[in-house]
Amino acid sequence: MWSGGVTSWAAAARVAERHGTDELVLLFADTLMEDEDLYRFLDEVEQQIGGRAVRATEGRDPWQVFFDVRYLGNTRVDPCSRVLKRELLRDWLDSHCDPAETTVYLGYDWTEQHRVAASERHWSPWRVESPLTEPPYLDKAELLRRLRATGICPPRLYELGFPHNNCGGFCVKAGQAQFALLLRTMPDRYAYHEQREQELRDHLGAEVAILRDRRGGDTKPMTLRAFREQLEVQPELFDASDWAGCGCFVAEVGVGERSV
Repeated sequence: MWSGGVTSWAAAARVAERHGTDELVLLFADTLMEDEDLYRFLDEVEQQIGGRAVRATEGRDPWQVFFDVRYLGNTRVDPCSRVLKRELLRDWLDSHCDPAETTVYLGYDWTEQHRVAASERHWSPWRVESPLTEPPYLDKAELLRRLRATGICPPRLYELGFPHNNCGGFCVKAGQAQFALLLRTMPDRYAYHEQREQELRDHLGAEVAILRDRRGGDTKPMTLRAFREQLEVQPELFDASDWAGCGCFVAEVGVGERSV
């Protein structure tokens, strides 16, 4: 499961070193909302590691999925990654792989053991392994250093300060800190998502939003427009610790989607 991130690269490199590349497939799910530099990174890593590169796409981007299922993804429910990644890649496995002869490798590291068990349940009956949960235990800074040592420049989203290289710096599971970074580094991209969020609100006729305003002890939806306008007046007024996280390969257990 080749995501285009540095941990995914490191996991693939370990698999190639241990087992060779004759039967290695680097399977990438394209959400059609990726940063341009991600494709440069894919090309260089696929050439470096070897194996067979497969790039799958469902044909829609996350916003199109939100409109079609009439639901705005959030930190608990992610129709975007369910449709564009988990279901898409599982369909590919069903069509091309024998569970008795196939191992699914994920790029989780030693800090993400809580995600490993959930992933094993989701990808059953395929065997699942996460090479970076095994020694040597390396943090992301060390992985980036080792990547540079191979002659490959890390994806530019890391250089800009983003914690992952998915969906062009956008994610419905992201928190205020990541959206503040997106606004500061790529205001045009932020403006696009702000517009699409408002279009979906109008389409649903509902007060939904990606972010949450927890000031005053009450939690209420906060649109990307409201968040931007708040930062334009007080640039420091956001939760700098609220990065949340991208969990595309883990299906939330017991949580369903409700259309509006």
